[in-house]
Amino acid sequence: MQNPKNISKSRQLKNDLFEIIFGWETPRGKLFDILLLILIVLSIILVMLESVPALDEKYHTFFVISEWVITVLFTIEYALRLYCSPRPKNYATSFFGVVDFVSILPSYLSLFLVNTQALSIVRSLRLMRAFRIFQMTRYTSQGFYLLVALKNSFAKIIVFLVFVLIFTSIIGAIMYVVEGSEPDTGFDSIPRSLYWAITTLSTVGYGDIAPSTALGQTLAAIVMILGYSVIAVPTGILSAEMVKGKKGPPSVKEIIVCPNCESSKHFKHATFCQDCGHLLP
Repeated sequence: MQNPKNISKSRQLKNDLFEIIFGWETPRGKLFDILLLILIVLSIILVMLESVPALDEKYHTFFVISEWVITVLFTIEYALRLYCSPRPKNYATSFFGVVDFVSILPSYLSLFLVNTQALSIVRSLRLMRAFRIFQMTRYTSQGFYLLVALKNSFAKIIVFLVFVLIFTSIIGAIMYVVEGSEPDTGFDSIPRSLYWAITTLSTVGYGDIAPSTALGQTLAAIVMILGYSVIAVPTGILSAEMVKGKKGPPSVKEIIVCPNCESSKHFKHATFCQDCGHLLP
């Protein structure tokens, strides 16, 4: 039978770790989050620098050692999150839990893929370390308003995108009819014409396909002008929803993060997490 004192010490240790790791509103929690955020940024910078052949050739050993140090620290952090979480399974299967696991996975997989044929796979796995950038989102509480705005405006944006898709299909078909008989214009099929319509409407305009007739150039000018609305309309819809959310009822102005699954989709007076049912702070 376990000693009650040992049980209380273990419980106290879990509570202290929980306050530090999950308690972003406490002084110790804020300090931990800042240090972890710095570590994530350093890791992302290392991934970028390692992809430069000249730098990797010169500082390869430094990059490898630094990556392993960071990987070990992230592994300890992931293990502590599982240890002090009231429901480790819920955390492990949550978005941030999966991101935390994926971000440390490549380094350990590289230990088993050591033959020459697997080198290309290891290089690809290293790119997965960029998933650590998603860990930064847990420290940007204002992102909650953006998520709410995206959710509320999702239907409107989808309707607008469907209209844009229909419009580009019509323009692409018309341009194929108008320019398809002209030599060396690139409008040799409807899919190629659709590709031109999308690049032109999005104001990218690679210039690899261009109309040569007067009617085709007139249609191109119209598409170019309408292209600005493709950018402006979704932005306006999202901005309006964000303003509405900021001015909304007080119940949505306070962000409450679940200590179990780290979900932030809660109202001010919520008692239980709507995702895992855990008691909210």
